[in-house]
Amino acid sequence: MCKGKFFAVVLMLLVTGCGVSDIGTPPRFSPPAQNTERAAMLNPSMPTPIAASALGPSSHASLWTGARGSLLGDRRAMQRGDIMTVVIEIDDRAEISNSSDRSRSASQQAGVPQLFGIPQRINRALPEGASSAAIVDLNSQSSASGDGSVRRNERLTLRVAVTITDVLPNGVLAIVGQQEVRVNFELRELIVTGYVRPEDITRQNEITYDKIASARISYGGRGQITNMQQPRLGHQVLESVLPF
Repeated sequence: MCKGKFFAVVLMLLVTGCGVSDIGTPPRFSPPAQNTERAAMLNPSMPTPIAASALGPSSHASLWTGARGSLLGDRRAMQRGDIMTVVIEIDDRAEISNSSDRSRSASQQAGVPQLFGIPQRINRALPEGASSAAIVDLNSQSSASGDGSVRRNERLTLRVAVTITDVLPNGVLAIVGQQEVRVNFELRELIVTGYVRPEDITRQNEITYDKIASARISYGGRGQITNMQQPRLGHQVLESVLPF
């Protein structure tokens, strides 16, 4: 009876841990209400007030002011809650090779051919062909060789909209962007975070990834194809536990 309960508990853990409950259903989107982008949009920074005397008597009806909403105003993202576009064009290549070779051999021999006649008396009691002349005879030999190489070729071209989540005291903008696209039973995820300078943002309200400080770019997915490419849970446990 105890064994039956034990196997039932193990089966329940495997079912919940391996995500069997998601069989037949596509991967779920991340809830937008829990990300920092939505919080920044709900609580934007206060606009900077402009004195009416500085604008002139007829500035309220003019299209040529420097305000963001005017015809010639700067439409670039610059305050909390604003949105800009990050252009990601990565084309990197890396190649590393390394080889090593090591060998070692040792031999040791110890014997007592004469010790008050004791070895001769021992030889009489030993089987035919055995002798105590060489009591210890050790030989060891080891060799190791290794050859490794790393060759990577990565190319990624993406565009993602990000939101300004904070404006630092020195004017640097903290950005966070998340994009999810689901095709059938596979969910593609793109996450971008980092810090940018307002002067690096183009007039088209875009910025390239190489101008983002502390950039964190994650491109991956969830779903049936990703699950098939991952080793099974038992295989991962054995790989982490086995010493060889």
